[in-house]
Amino acid sequence: MKKILLPIVLISSYISAQAPAGYYNGTAGLTGYALKSKIHDIISDKMINWHYDDLPALYSQTDLDKYYDHGASNTEYLLDIYSEIPAAPDSYEYKVDNLISTAGAEGLGYNREHMMPQSTFSTSSSISDYPMYSDLNFIIPVDAYINQRRNNYPYGVGGNTNFYNFTNGSRMANAAIPNYPYTGRVYEPINEFKGDVARTLLYFAVRYEGKLGSFNTAYSTSANITPATDQCPLDGTEERAIDLPYIAMLKQWSTADPVSQREIDRNNAVYAIQKNRNPFIDHPEWIDMIWSETPDNTAPTAPGSLVSTQQNAYFVNLNWTASPDADILGYRVYMNGSTTPVAVTRGTSVSIDHLTPSTTYTFTVKAFDKGYLESGFSNTVTASTIAMDSYAPDLMITKYISGTNNTANTIKNNALEIVNKTGHEVNLNNYRINIQFKNNASGAIYSGDTYELEGKVADNETFVILNPKSTLSCYTNAQAKFVTASDPLTFTGGNYVELAYNKTVTVDAIGVKYTTNTNGNVSLYRKSSINKPTDTFTISEWDSYPSNYCQNLGGTLSSAELIADNNEFAIYPNPVYDNIYVNGETALVKTAQIIDLSGKVIYTEKNPFKNKKSISVQGIPAGVYFLKLDEKAHQFIKK
Repeated sequence: MKKILLPIVLISSYISAQAPAGYYNGTAGLTGYALKSKIHDIISDKMINWHYDDLPALYSQTDLDKYYDHGASNTEYLLDIYSEIPAAPDSYEYKVDNLISTAGAEGLGYNREHMMPQSTFSTSSSISDYPMYSDLNFIIPVDAYINQRRNNYPYGVGGNTNFYNFTNGSRMANAAIPNYPYTGRVYEPINEFKGDVARTLLYFAVRYEGKLGSFNTAYSTSANITPATDQCPLDGTEERAIDLPYIAMLKQWSTADPVSQREIDRNNAVYAIQKNRNPFIDHPEWIDMIWSETPDNTAPTAPGSLVSTQQNAYFVNLNWTASPDADILGYRVYMNGSTTPVAVTRGTSVSIDHLTPSTTYTFTVKAFDKGYLESGFSNTVTASTIAMDSYAPDLMITKYISGTNNTANTIKNNALEIVNKTGHEVNLNNYRINIQFKNNASGAIYSGDTYELEGKVADNETFVILNPKSTLSCYTNAQAKFVTASDPLTFTGGNYVELAYNKTVTVDAIGVKYTTNTNGNVSLYRKSSINKPTDTFTISEWDSYPSNYCQNLGGTLSSAELIADNNEFAIYPNPVYDNIYVNGETALVKTAQIIDLSGKVIYTEKNPFKNKKSISVQGIPAGVYFLKLDEKAHQFIKK
């Protein structure tokens, strides 16, 4: 299609298309991998993760072709960077409802294309891993036939041998990436979109820092190239992330094809939908600033004075003296002589968890630098866990809300609350939420897709995972630590849901595996007497409430605990008809609220006992409620 160029409009739009004020706070003065890590923290925080099936409808907001000969009024046709012909009419076009699974030729329909292939991060061919699986920032609509020919092959500069030539000039060819050892096939997009591809791949490298080391660095599903030569550009490191010769190619592509209006508009549209941005569209100069490290060829000095500062039943704390080298990136901790580190940290202290009580362990530490050269070992320290302690052995699910779920898929009042009572900070990158479904036709139980947690959670911190389609009155997307419409947060009473460590080790569970459960239309709150998780669900550990009930969701205490801890006040009569009276030091109460069993606040009064000792309930329908006096809750029955 003929490209529409409106310089004045484009300049004006670019100026107004910057990130919201304050979005990149904290990046000033940073360069190198420190800048990359700070950006990661920003674009990962409170990202709203939609379901993969939501993407086609969202493409009508993110990927309409308004930049070539359709213009700004286009409300139907998608922009496909694999088939777009910038200076002539396209051979074919797609609308949102032209989604298909397979194609034997170009022009039959489109696929949802993971620009960083799904095989990079998926657990298996049958289970997809969220949030990566549905991240709009790197999943775009493209021609199904070209997508299938691209398969899992990387993008790259093609050589003289072409395997496929596509209608817009893009091609599958043998790799000819300068200084890069990969000799398999690559997909080479046309020049018009090489910068788009480069900035998208680098977004992935920043967004999923902390998880990159667990991703696949060599594809294994390609039909024509063996895994030994069919290489993913990820290099297994968290900071650098991508092989340097491949980085050099992406830098060249980004420079030669600068940020376009299409990318700016798409970045803004994606931000409106999932609340995070591609930083290299907002700041393309950051690419050179991040991947500009010039490491030396000298291995760092070994850290020293390794000691164990605390030994508990399930974890020990280690501390050591930093290596003196200026280019240290971090430290790898080794246990019991293993060649695989049990932990990697940028600091000089760490908690090693998931240990066995009454067991002796040995630890040693190595430093690594910006060139990923590793030091020699520190001294070795021996530490023995104790037989028992008061801490929980792992994270624990404390609230499970199976709320209203309508057939239109517009309401999913589902939430999980998880608490860390382990006595130490926990790295969430090794945790996920798994779910099982039942095939209604065959009756078979099967595993759904999974949702991976990330980041860290402090000791005694409670956090909530919420479905973005929730309409719970007591809790919002902005309050939740994780917001996802992935399979694990679409549960109903028949599903088994678990918190798992290292993909498959069950930490805590709702329901029973490999069967149909009966936890529908109910909210489950862990009893205050339960202080550790269990891999076998026991209903006696939980208090049951109606669906949509979310009293004190995200807090450290359940409603039952609030009532049990309440010694300051007494309410009467109960049941009540007209007025609730309160005995105790009521003059200190700042706020009184009446809350129904769904968690909805239906009455609020400031300084309620300034001139009286009672609260009127005459206008409230009969039922069960809570009277909340500041942070203390009292259950009552209204007749």
